[in-house]
Amino acid sequence: MAGVHIEHFGCRAARADGEAIAGVLRTFAERQPLASDVVVVNTCSVTAEADRAARAFIRRAHRRNPEAKIVVTGCYAQRAPEELAGMAGVAAVVGNSHKALAPEIIFHLSCGAGQTAPLPPALVPAESLLSSSAASAAPVQARIQAPIWVDDRFAHSFLEEAQLAPGAQTRPNLKIQEGCGNRCTFCVIPFTRGPSKSLPHAVVLRQVEAFVAAGGNELVLSGINLGRWGRDLHPEPGAPATFAALARAIIEQTALPRLRLSSIEPMDWDDELIALMREYGGCRQPGSPSAGSGRWGGRLARHAHLPLQSGSDAVLRRMHRRYRPWHYAEKAASLARAAGSDLTLGADVMVGFPGETDREFEETLAFVRSLPFGYLHLFPFSPRPGTRAWPLHAASPVPPHAIEERMAALRALAAEKTRAHRARFIGSRLPAITLRTPASLAAQGRTAALTENFLPLELEGRLPANQLLHVRVTGLNPEFVLSGGENP
Repeated sequence: MAGVHIEHFGCRAARADGEAIAGVLRTFAERQPLASDVVVVNTCSVTAEADRAARAFIRRAHRRNPEAKIVVTGCYAQRAPEELAGMAGVAAVVGNSHKALAPEIIFHLSCGAGQTAPLPPALVPAESLLSSSAASAAPVQARIQAPIWVDDRFAHSFLEEAQLAPGAQTRPNLKIQEGCGNRCTFCVIPFTRGPSKSLPHAVVLRQVEAFVAAGGNELVLSGINLGRWGRDLHPEPGAPATFAALARAIIEQTALPRLRLSSIEPMDWDDELIALMREYGGCRQPGSPSAGSGRWGGRLARHAHLPLQSGSDAVLRRMHRRYRPWHYAEKAASLARAAGSDLTLGADVMVGFPGETDREFEETLAFVRSLPFGYLHLFPFSPRPGTRAWPLHAASPVPPHAIEERMAALRALAAEKTRAHRARFIGSRLPAITLRTPASLAAQGRTAALTENFLPLELEGRLPANQLLHVRVTGLNPEFVLSGGENP
């Protein structure tokens, strides 16, 4: 049996793409890179560091297993396919535009071209590619060694065929939306994933129902711009037309015990979606459960991730973000009222956007300090070729030492907020789900888990994955991971 390894980089939506590819390739044996016939590298390209990490993995995989055929897919493959096609060991580059064809291409590489129908011809329309660096001066044809599937139509970008089931991922991601049209000045995603496209509601419900039938307990809805689900679909009588309506349909028309929403832009947390949080995940008085409560707590996880990027109005405007700091604060307050004090609020914050002054950074620091964040994802600005921030960076870069100092200040604040948020749950009883426990933790007689409101937890005793239970939180370790035990 041919062996395949899929290495994931990037966001939840990218992970969902990789999991979908793995689902279609379920006849292959899952192996580590050293023992695989095909190594699939599912790349990210949101930062230069993401590009470097992917290239380093490709070089390492080829050095350690030179016989393996390496297939590169994902955002980097879409953005700079010719760069990757020229790397030693790379056998194919499949952009996001053709990701649905990736399993067939992988099958051809591992089993021989005569096993299936002929593949579509490889193509690289020059107008769809972004130059990744000034070093790309050599003629493309002189450097390309591997076939490339990339175009700018994104007609084969969705992988609908793979049915989700609780397996290697206890809480798999169901990607229901692809692409983005927001055109933030720093973001390469519109070029690497195309315009917004939605998975039809009937397909979504079918996936959820089959996941429940397979024993799944928690499902994460994900997308590149998740809140915009449905806006590209033709209205159907009686069908959900908005993301909030779809989430309600999942809760009310399926038996899924717990639905979790991944990152949603602040402006897409509309009144309908916030009302859903209040009804199915919101605060409930002891002894008076709402319609949304069940044996394992609310059906909608009390967890909201709202990308922030900056707390400075001037910087948000230069980023072309579609909200102001006060809009963001209002959404956070509305969510806190709807979900109650157990809500875990998370955000992404960018440091060093072109022209960011000391005063603008202090505005961000003060804004973050003022809100009840449970965690933050922090990252420095990374100039991406082809974006509108690329020339802004050339004209007004923030000095590296200033970025380092600002990152350090935000890390310290984020750590304190995370510690304070998690520490206040010591002594509380929370719904949780057990995860696949790393061997090192299992050897200590402990089990990895995640609370319904997105807090990492280590339980006393060894329990199987995918178990819903109530836990009594007893402590917090130096890495801010909660400890506790099952509390029936």
